[in-house]
Amino acid sequence: MSDPFAIDTADTAREFGITDAAAARIAELLSHETEDGLMLRVTVSGGGCSGYQYGFTFDADATPDDMVFENGPAKVVTDKVSMDLLAGSEIDYVDDLIGAFFKINNPNATSSCGCGTSFSV
Repeated sequence: MSDPFAIDTADTAREFGITDAAAARIAELLSHETEDGLMLRVTVSGGGCSGYQYGFTFDADATPDDMVFENGPAKVVTDKVSMDLLAGSEIDYVDDLIGAFFKINNPNATSSCGCGTSFSV
């Protein structure tokens, strides 16, 4: 593992779930894009108020170090380093009174900030 603070997820399946709500929102967002083959890229980087933070971008390319997960036409891609902290996680889309956002349900996180964009292990 390249991150000395990352947890050992060797025994955790390298899986990443996409809820139907997240898949529908990804498809809806991509319907407004002109480039074909886009995927939602989920990354984990150092920072945020809890130590690590999630990042979301659109990407048309997957590298040899990437893992791609699908639910219907929706594709989510992440790199293997981020997967160390995302193993067993699921992306959901929440639309409630406080706002609409992608939420990562991460079993590896021991705590997170109030807005859910950063976490610690």
